[in-house]
Amino acid sequence: MMKITDYRIVLASNSPRRKELLAGIDIAYEVRTLPDVDETFPEMLPHEEVAEFLARKKADSYLAALKEDEILITADTIVLLNGDILGKPTDKEDAAHMLHRLAGNRHRVITGVCLSTHKKQEYFSDVAYVTFGNLSDEEIAYYVSQYDPLDKAGAYGVQEWIGYVAVEKIEGSYFNVMGLPIHKVYRALKQF
Repeated sequence: MMKITDYRIVLASNSPRRKELLAGIDIAYEVRTLPDVDETFPEMLPHEEVAEFLARKKADSYLAALKEDEILITADTIVLLNGDILGKPTDKEDAAHMLHRLAGNRHRVITGVCLSTHKKQEYFSDVAYVTFGNLSDEEIAYYVSQYDPLDKAGAYGVQEWIGYVAVEKIEGSYFNVMGLPIHKVYRALKQF
């Protein structure tokens, strides 16, 4: 296992995708989550800044319990389509509605990341552009019924069935679209 830092790494996320991506760079980490972390943001905040704002806000919820030798990683991902933020859907109907909107269109996926210790905080975001092909009502219904789109920004996981059949083009990091720009996280941890 590669030694990046003298700190212990703490991932504040239940996302299986973020866990998989962090494990993929061969560093030891532990998962720590809190219930009911506030994910609201100011209405007037530019949409391009929301993911980074939320990653920082999540970090603030964890700092009191953070030990001196730990680096906390928090992240948030949003999907932007025609000026609208598509977060996590509220139910399967909302998920299907989001997928209908994404079908045949290009959208942005922005993931904000925050690395925190008691003495230092570094934050950044990454942007990828994703082009979806057209999707039929039946294809959307199949995805919503067979997979779990409710825990994903924009109601889709690029690494799942819908990514295989609908994503025509990605400009930027595939891993950012999954939920964590791991290449940037790796570099930031090395420099931290």
